[in-house]
Amino acid sequence: MKILPILAVRRLAACAAGAFAVLVSCCGGPAAAQRLPGSVVPTHYTLALTPDLKAATFSGAESIDVNIRQPTRTITLNAIEIAFQSVSIDSGGARQNGTVSLDSGKQQATFTFPAEVAAGNATLKIAYTGILNNELRGFYLSKTAKRNYAVTQFEATDARRAFPCFDEPAFKATFSVSLTIDAGDTAISNGPIATDTPGPGAGKHTVKFETTPKMSTYLVALLVGDFKCTGGSQDGVDLRVCATPDQAALEPYALDVEKYVLHYYDNYFGIHFPLKKLDLIGIPDFEAGAMENFGAITFREDALLIDPKTASISSQEEVAVVIAHEMAHQWFGDLVTMQWWDNIWLNEGFATWMENKPVAATHPEWNVPLLVASGEQDTLNLDAQPTTRAIRAKAETPAEINQLFDGIAYGKASDVLLTVENYLGEESFRKGVQAYLSAHEYANATAEDFWNAQTAASGKPVDKIMESLVAQPGVPILTIGEPAGGKVAVAQQRFFLSPSITPDPQQKWTLPVCFKTGDAAPDCELVTPTSQSLEIPRASLFFADAGGKGYYRSAYAPAQYAALMAQVESGLTPAERISLTGDEWAQVRADKATVGDYLSLVAALKADPSAEVLASAVNQAEPIADEVASTKQERDQLGDWVRRTFAPEYAKLGPPAAGEPPNTTELRAHLFSLLGYLGNDPEVLKQAREMTGKYLADPSSVDPTLARAALGIAAEHGDAALFDQLQKVYETATDPEKKEGALYLLVEFDDPALLERALEYAVSPKVRNQDTAILFAIVLQIPENRDAAWSFIKAHWDEVQHQLTTDSGSYLVDSAGSFCSAAAHGDVQHFFTEHPVSAADVALKHALEHIDECIELRRLQEPNLQKWLAGQGGL
Repeated sequence: MKILPILAVRRLAACAAGAFAVLVSCCGGPAAAQRLPGSVVPTHYTLALTPDLKAATFSGAESIDVNIRQPTRTITLNAIEIAFQSVSIDSGGARQNGTVSLDSGKQQATFTFPAEVAAGNATLKIAYTGILNNELRGFYLSKTAKRNYAVTQFEATDARRAFPCFDEPAFKATFSVSLTIDAGDTAISNGPIATDTPGPGAGKHTVKFETTPKMSTYLVALLVGDFKCTGGSQDGVDLRVCATPDQAALEPYALDVEKYVLHYYDNYFGIHFPLKKLDLIGIPDFEAGAMENFGAITFREDALLIDPKTASISSQEEVAVVIAHEMAHQWFGDLVTMQWWDNIWLNEGFATWMENKPVAATHPEWNVPLLVASGEQDTLNLDAQPTTRAIRAKAETPAEINQLFDGIAYGKASDVLLTVENYLGEESFRKGVQAYLSAHEYANATAEDFWNAQTAASGKPVDKIMESLVAQPGVPILTIGEPAGGKVAVAQQRFFLSPSITPDPQQKWTLPVCFKTGDAAPDCELVTPTSQSLEIPRASLFFADAGGKGYYRSAYAPAQYAALMAQVESGLTPAERISLTGDEWAQVRADKATVGDYLSLVAALKADPSAEVLASAVNQAEPIADEVASTKQERDQLGDWVRRTFAPEYAKLGPPAAGEPPNTTELRAHLFSLLGYLGNDPEVLKQAREMTGKYLADPSSVDPTLARAALGIAAEHGDAALFDQLQKVYETATDPEKKEGALYLLVEFDDPALLERALEYAVSPKVRNQDTAILFAIVLQIPENRDAAWSFIKAHWDEVQHQLTTDSGSYLVDSAGSFCSAAAHGDVQHFFTEHPVSAADVALKHALEHIDECIELRRLQEPNLQKWLAGQGGL
């Protein structure tokens, strides 16, 4: 599953919706176990569902073939929001009717039968009804202006809302599904359609699907509506992209991606895609970015459907990466599934690591490995906060499980896999992956299963490395001495962004440290808890994170850092430059370097030819302006420096040219954004207004990547006429990228009256509940709009809360951590204590810590900023 963003949501506002991992941590306090007993095991489900889209209800007739391990009169499974009509069991040639008792707290139903049911095979038969809810989970309603759709989202624990089941990942079974629906509608499920017959009843038809392979309940998919599909085939598999009829013209791009990715994965994994068909379906109301249902992947519309002629480069990248992520799950997660949710990283970390490979192979011009390197910096910063967790963490209740879908499960797990792959070599790592998948097809696996397979395939201590990185929370920092005699002293400890936290001296890691050599291949040595020095290769430049793929921070001796700075452009690759700037910003946060040191490094990279290197470096300029600078004078002088430093670089690029490399296009857009947002450059502001007018009149008349940046800048300074235009785009556009992008821009306006309109609009029926929390998360991270937005949220909490779904409230709570004062800390804490938000307890801890970190950062670094600005002629 791909989760929506809360990190860098201001960039999301300017750039329209993306699909990245939610960065919150886990887990909460102790909770009562809700696991099912293992004495009854399902082997096959037969599901016959009849949804009523107008009444928002459905009926179900279900049979479950089970194996009973020991004689019993009771069987317990999962069910919630289900009204039971009858329950019986067939066993040993006899049938018994049962009674039902419900435990809503545990989301369980227990069937009790008059006589003991013998051990062996039996069949449960259940008749029931349920509701098509508006919560974007379980079996729910998705709506357009014209009609309703019935769709599903079951991960992690919501299949039980659609049919009584053994709703845990280890209880794999096969599924035979049929849907009785209106005559004009179609249905989609995991398997191909086996039969489509009229009735029962007038105006109805029944669609029966082929039986699935063994899979977990959370992977079942059920969709009903008038979906239109674009089809093709690849490697003998029928492929389709499906959407509502008004979106059908936007399907071909995704289908092309689907074809290439399937072929790539077939070859990489050495296991042919295990189903006959694979559908990708865009859904109007969908909380997550996408969901990897076996053979029927569901998406938010803007994560699947775009027009490449008018879409920005980053939008095309985002859609391709999300598709690749979900398709990777067909192997990692669907074919081989984690035993329990504590190892959800075996699904999400693998898919995040894998998603980049086919996209990079298809589009080398997009420089995808540099996007990975930048993403690792975000994850390292997340993991260096007090509220973090180990990759493998205990979770028992649905609320605890849902909070596991965070930046650790996605980002850190992916980065750890990248570190190990870099150490072993790509082909050796691939052999370990293939061995792991082959050993556990259609079954479940644990972390130990994976790293033991890698250890056996490579002959290297992958088990020790991965256990060290998976079982412990936090980020190691390596303090590296002066190289001498072919060796270098290395000390390690846990790194925190806050200098006020003292790390536990006993916490150590076993991990590979890869040194830069004169050759393409790095020289990797293993640092252990007892290591005091490492052997190093002979090289013209000493750098301890070759390729920028190591999951650690580095702190160099002064002479070595000076040597790196002197050759930052000529001696380091782009990924290594990203690693170096990330380490330097981390040192600033930890009060081991000054904000002036960092800005001097950014200035040294001002002419960097890599768009992603520049973006990664200047991404911290905004927190410096927001969190370190406390006065308008400081922010104005920082803006002066931005204009003096980067306006000449922007001018050198000139206007967009047909056929120019994507890197040039992205570089221009990054500089444009920097000069517009932080520099308030008059010429850029003028260009932004002009481009926005042209784009809204004719999207094909402006470079879409530059237009994406211009829209955000123009909105910030926009008037009521522009607000009305964007609101109309949201309400009338059929292109999801343009539609969602226009919506998110409404909270960018800094005119108080227009901001109030945007906030009122966010809680109106015009805005889908999938988007409301994102809008508030965006506006809370905009310095000029933050206070007004927070006041609105408090004053209109009933309306705001009504729009929040079960999981999306954590986006809003986390973004309340954008404040930077003790008074705000108390206010945020008090408000959410009095008005608790579902599944957001850890997000609140994270938000409060971020406020405290900002206070500390400002106290420590604002004097350094003032001194540096004075040295630039700024104060």
